[in-house]
Amino acid sequence: MGNIVAIVGRPNVGKSTLFNRLTQSRQAIVNEEAGTTRDRQYGKVDWSGREFSLVDTGGWVLNSEDVFEEEINKQVQIAIEEADLILFVVDVKNGITDLDSEVASILRRSKKRIIVVANKADNFDDHPLAAEFYSFGLGDPCCVSSINGSCSGDLLDKIVELLPVLKEDETLEDYPRIAVVGRPNAGKSSLINAFIGEERHIVTDIAGTTRDSIYTHYDKFGLNFYLVDTAGIRKKGKVNEDLEYYSVIRSIRAIESSDVCVLILDATRGVESQDLNIFSLIQKNRKGLVVCVNKWDLVEDKSQKVINTFTDAIRSRLAPFTDFPILFISALTKQRILKVLELAKEVDQNMKKRIPTAKLNEVLLPLIESYPPPAWKGKYIKIKYVTQLPAGRVPSFVFFCNLPQWVKDPYKRFLENKIRENWDFAGTQINIYIREK
Repeated sequence: MGNIVAIVGRPNVGKSTLFNRLTQSRQAIVNEEAGTTRDRQYGKVDWSGREFSLVDTGGWVLNSEDVFEEEINKQVQIAIEEADLILFVVDVKNGITDLDSEVASILRRSKKRIIVVANKADNFDDHPLAAEFYSFGLGDPCCVSSINGSCSGDLLDKIVELLPVLKEDETLEDYPRIAVVGRPNAGKSSLINAFIGEERHIVTDIAGTTRDSIYTHYDKFGLNFYLVDTAGIRKKGKVNEDLEYYSVIRSIRAIESSDVCVLILDATRGVESQDLNIFSLIQKNRKGLVVCVNKWDLVEDKSQKVINTFTDAIRSRLAPFTDFPILFISALTKQRILKVLELAKEVDQNMKKRIPTAKLNEVLLPLIESYPPPAWKGKYIKIKYVTQLPAGRVPSFVFFCNLPQWVKDPYKRFLENKIRENWDFAGTQINIYIREK
């Protein structure tokens, strides 16, 4: 689990370019899937052995073209409250504007770790211009050029140096860590309360690594698990919140500190873009997934046909990853809430599942033989052997063949589907690697 670094600043100083530079410079966002909304605003960066999450605040606020002062101040406030380190981006060519000074004065009062990033220093002649940013009183400005990447390594070194070192989790036993996520008003709190409601067997609260992930250990209904709780940390009234942006940053914390995520959808509203945002965070972090359609008690027609329509709609919106359990629940009437925990536990076991190599080869090789990868320029691709990699966060399978570079994604999906058809990996993602034998 890593730290959160937020990028703030007025419009047109190059926040998004900097974000792209820092994340893609190390190919942080591996799957550039279309259709995941606002994906560009969250990425992981791995630099000299330290990993952190980078959040570009500008992108979350609607109509960010004509951002008013209060909008920017709102972003800065949220970043101050949630991030471990703030990158305050300014423009060397334009110098200090009133808006910059205002942001600086909010940041000065915040007592947070801050790096002033003097962007658009495209050649070294521009570096002396950054001297005027000393007047912010926020320490040495760090000159970079997001466009051509000059000095971005120095910036990353400085970020890693300033990030607080997280102590490892206190020894959590090997129970699944479950996070309940979803957009505001989908019924997260009601569900958590429904879990806790009956005779409380809460054993302990264990503070997690980040400032505010609390693991609550439950021993109920014969199930042992930790609930990752990140709610109730904020001092109310501090931020006139921009709910959408806020819930996303809050979800990042919860998702990163969990094993299995329970994504709550609202039966009365279907799948909305905000749900897709949270889903893409779960995917990027390679976590297990159980989808729960809450407020099922409010739906008039509960026939199988409606259920099927609902299920198909959810799977098609979240494709290409479609192998996850979907439950229709009501936190209010406690309908099927026990099943949620049981499924989360199953998904957690699926993530740890190991399949013996002999069994894999026995089942998959005949299937591959009857449907081999398409030939490439007259060369035939032969897959000889398959094995599962030792424990990782996600079940990973390696197929050894003579021409790995010609095995394309559609065939990898075919292999993944065959694995899923023969073994139960519901709720967990699968990595398929093709290597030279």
